[in-house]
Amino acid sequence: MKNCAILSMDNLQAFECYDCLLDKPLLDKGWKTHTVSWRDETVDWEQFDAVIIRSPWDYQDDADKFVEVLEKIDASSAHLENPLELIKWNIDKTYLKELENQGIEIVPTVWRETFLPGELISYFTQFDTEEIIIKPTISANADNTFRIPLHTANTLIEELKKVFKEKPFMVQPFMTSIVDEGEFSLFYFAGQYSHTILKKPKKNDFRVQEEHGGILTKIEPEPALLEQADKVNRRLQPAPLYSRLDFVRTEVGFAVMEVELIEPSLYFNMDEGSAERFAEAFAHWML
Repeated sequence: MKNCAILSMDNLQAFECYDCLLDKPLLDKGWKTHTVSWRDETVDWEQFDAVIIRSPWDYQDDADKFVEVLEKIDASSAHLENPLELIKWNIDKTYLKELENQGIEIVPTVWRETFLPGELISYFTQFDTEEIIIKPTISANADNTFRIPLHTANTLIEELKKVFKEKPFMVQPFMTSIVDEGEFSLFYFAGQYSHTILKKPKKNDFRVQEEHGGILTKIEPEPALLEQADKVNRRLQPAPLYSRLDFVRTEVGFAVMEVELIEPSLYFNMDEGSAERFAEAFAHWML
């Protein structure tokens, strides 16, 4: 029997987490799971054969420390997944610029290192929109994510100055299709497509996470969406054990919202065979 650490956070009570659904399928494959907080400095990583990053949903509060922990794991005898190189690439959302340069359609984005009040209104003009989204380039759980209508923009200047004084951020037009239709998440295990869910925010909200009242539905992706997701997943190097690709429908097709390679919920609860597929993929991955 081999030991596998499921890397998490100190307390998941405020979150919906389904990693426990991996316990039996992995045990059936000869892997005993142990949930471990990434903040626990007493852990001896040498006691594990593998560490799977799953639900450290507070890493954005101290990203440098988080990477330091992953570097320690990577330097130990434990096998880290996803790979450290991929995590470092994915932890800052500026990776989207690289994908765009490779011909991947992304949501139009402006990147800034610090907030300048005089630029705020120009974002609306640049995107020809009445609403924008501003969020940190290192973020999770929609933390410090602002949906800003043009008519209230100036009332938020002081708060935006405070949040983004020393924090790089990204600006995007608010994609109304997220409210009208939803955000598509496609899941891949060891490069193979697994399942898709559609996430839609609750009424009068824009956040699709369950913790914010998002409504989730399992769907079959249409061919164009699956083709785009396959294209993106093939670009990821080194190859990930797991990936979640988030898309939104636009006037010109499907655009990437995010590529989640660090701590995406894989929604094993939404697809009956997904936990078993993950365990099978992991077992082969570790051969």
